[in-house]
Amino acid sequence: MIHHAHDYREEARLDALYQLKLLDTSPSESFDRITRMASQIFGLPVAAVSLTDWDRQWFKSRVGVDHCSIPRDKAPCAQVAESTEPLVIEDMAANPCYADSVLGRAGTRFYAGAPLITSDGYGLGALCVLGSEPRQISSTELSALVDLAAMVMVQIELQHAFGRVDPVSGLATRNQFRDDLIDMAREHPGEERLAVVVDLARDDQISRIARVMGGARVDEMIREATRSLRAALGSGRAAYHVGSAQFAFLSPAGVEQVAYMEELRSAFAAIRSSSSVRFVTNVAIGVRPFILGRMSADDVLRGAVSAAQDARSVDGSVATYSSANDTAHRRQYGLLRDFGRALEAGDQLRLAFQPRIDLATGRCVGAEALLRWRHPRLGEVSPAEFIPIIEQTSLARATTQWVLDTAMDQLAKWRMGGALTVSVNISATNLAETDLIDRIRSGLLRRGLQTGQLEIELTESAIMAQPEQALAMLHDMADAGICLAIDDFGTGHSSLAYLQRLPARVVKIDQLFIRNLTQAQGSDFVLVETMIGLAHKLGYRVVAEGIETQAAADMLVQLGCEEAQGFWFGRPMEAAAFVAWLGARRPEAA
Repeated sequence: MIHHAHDYREEARLDALYQLKLLDTSPSESFDRITRMASQIFGLPVAAVSLTDWDRQWFKSRVGVDHCSIPRDKAPCAQVAESTEPLVIEDMAANPCYADSVLGRAGTRFYAGAPLITSDGYGLGALCVLGSEPRQISSTELSALVDLAAMVMVQIELQHAFGRVDPVSGLATRNQFRDDLIDMAREHPGEERLAVVVDLARDDQISRIARVMGGARVDEMIREATRSLRAALGSGRAAYHVGSAQFAFLSPAGVEQVAYMEELRSAFAAIRSSSSVRFVTNVAIGVRPFILGRMSADDVLRGAVSAAQDARSVDGSVATYSSANDTAHRRQYGLLRDFGRALEAGDQLRLAFQPRIDLATGRCVGAEALLRWRHPRLGEVSPAEFIPIIEQTSLARATTQWVLDTAMDQLAKWRMGGALTVSVNISATNLAETDLIDRIRSGLLRRGLQTGQLEIELTESAIMAQPEQALAMLHDMADAGICLAIDDFGTGHSSLAYLQRLPARVVKIDQLFIRNLTQAQGSDFVLVETMIGLAHKLGYRVVAEGIETQAAADMLVQLGCEEAQGFWFGRPMEAAAFVAWLGARRPEAA
């Protein structure tokens, strides 16, 4: 058998095994009792509870075996763990796969093993019996072996009962919720229920409480919420602690959804009003309608959690599961997961370059580098969809570095003597990277580029997210000779006093203000005129984005705008197309 060391499923299986902390532990009578029973039922001298580690079969319990482990290679218990199916070898000497295995060479002729399967479906190993003579097995014997293996798993779970009860709240955990739902579906198939998740606070609120008041205060908040929840549900209803600050319960059978949600609003309004942390948290409640037996417990719970997240943005803080919202959230998560792979793939990401035109001469003086992603399954994914997701994660650094490196590589290939400038967008997250400037300078130096050939764009909103940190970073960048541009000018909330302090050379007026620039003296004309005048008074060069007509370009010349970019001049183009576009322009304008 081939052991796939890097297989994802195998890594998850091993993780499930290691979390149980069973390997290399002392023998226990609770396991030995079952192993002895297996040996007696089959009338065989050898029986064992075998756990499949990455390179060995380790025996938690054994009868008639002196050693406590054997190599995993060609061990039949490994096949049982990997397949999660029973395995019977009536004559090992006649089996080409196992005849020369460790067991086969030791004289084992008969083997029967039943899998030890976790509730998540991972095979930990096997309960096996072995004999020194060939043997057949009846269906009754095999059923008994499967039942005994299930008893072993129950014992394993009992030994880890702390995983079924949360030590802080004293409530049953997510694992118990899963098992209880399976039991309910068996007893009441087809019954309609509502799953409710109560989310006490956002993660950042929990972190803030822990940071200011300590973890003990968070624990007390959880216990307080538990008492309130138990009082609201009554003694006959089960509640579950399913996340760090998330609780779940099921509605009674036969409730009407709209009326029940009103009850939830009233009940939790009272709980909120008496909470000791009501001013620094906000409770959100999600409701997931479902039919017992038609959906897995994990999907039920995930849907209710998704609804609770939606509830944070609606009045009353109670929301019903929305398949559309859930699909959108899952797509966002999928894009985030896949983008990390795209950074490493080498063939999914690329840059497009949109020309920047000097309005006075018509010459192309630069280009904005725009990230593009061709997903292997979804096709082209809009930057407006994936960039806001990435900017909130640790991928922001790697993404910006990929764009910087690719843009500088392209500049080095073009070798246009510094006449062409390429602009690269960075995010607010990048401003926290203390080595960002050094990375940019060393990248330019390695490629023999001048600092003036690269322009860094940062939106006004990103600057105002961390204004003092941004100001310090941007001054350091300007001191290093790197040109700075304020992107989407006019859409943020910066004050004039702050704008005066920014060491930027360029402002880019957002296309929102330019797109409807159709007639002089109109409201858009007056607004753009004012913005250009303000930018000039602050010492900035002005670039207008979103130019789609000659009339708009003419008006911007009239208003004194220096540069422009937009579809009227050229759409974003990949490097080869951009070079061809440059070459096709009139010599005097190229």
